[in-house]
Amino acid sequence: MAIVCELPLRGAGGEPISFARTVHSHGCARLAPAQIQEPPLVYRRALRIGKRVVVLSMRERDGKLIVETNVRLRQDDAEVARAAVARMFRFDDNLSPFYAQIAGDETFGWAAAGAGRILASPTVFEDVIKTICTTNCAWSGTIRMTQALADLGEGAFPEAERLAATPESWFREVARMGYRGAYVRAIATDVARGELDLESLRSDRYGDDDVEQRLLALPGIGPYGAAHVMQLLGRHRQLIFDSWTRPKYLRLAGKKRAKDSTIRRAFARYGAYAGLAFWLYLTRDWIED
Repeated sequence: MAIVCELPLRGAGGEPISFARTVHSHGCARLAPAQIQEPPLVYRRALRIGKRVVVLSMRERDGKLIVETNVRLRQDDAEVARAAVARMFRFDDNLSPFYAQIAGDETFGWAAAGAGRILASPTVFEDVIKTICTTNCAWSGTIRMTQALADLGEGAFPEAERLAATPESWFREVARMGYRGAYVRAIATDVARGELDLESLRSDRYGDDDVEQRLLALPGIGPYGAAHVMQLLGRHRQLIFDSWTRPKYLRLAGKKRAKDSTIRRAFARYGAYAGLAFWLYLTRDWIED
């Protein structure tokens, strides 16, 4: 294995980043072309760089994220890999205001040790497509669809041009995406033609409301999908409501029923981080503190 880079596990505000909490931040982090190995915890992710697919292996050592590959990379390719990892772990995000807010908080004080980064994909395009693959289906269906996408990409997530050029029959018969196939192909086609720039949604020039509206305008993205992608973009105000989050909240809160509006009010005091607080409340028990 060749070391690509070593990145201090610190956010833009100097706040700590928990490698384990980030890797285990949500289920999509396990989807192809990624793999979680433990113990010890290693996060592997296939990535197309130029004409070849490389496998990045990420682990923690002495407070740093160690990134290695199965092949030796040229300097410019190594920079592509480093940028992809930085985006995945959201090193440019500053969660220190949230940590200051929850310091001493009985419910969320634990998170200030480095929880709260939602592991993203190397591109917004991939996050959008994978989010569509989580809608209105069992988790096993999501696994099947994303594995088919990775197979199409020869081990990596396929680029928009590859998806746009793929016949409709593949989405229907191989990936078995159902109605989602037309949405995925339409988005890929618009991106490939340069008519849709999903990567620009990472820019600070767009406010949360603008980003949400741009996401909602995409085929296959509704309120759940928009809230999900926004978390991956580091925009944490919106709460993710779906068939898993609602029952999990009711169980943890000891309630029999609650409207979405009631749940929103319960987390409203966290302001721009309300959605993140909600997600941390639901997922704290995924790993031990």
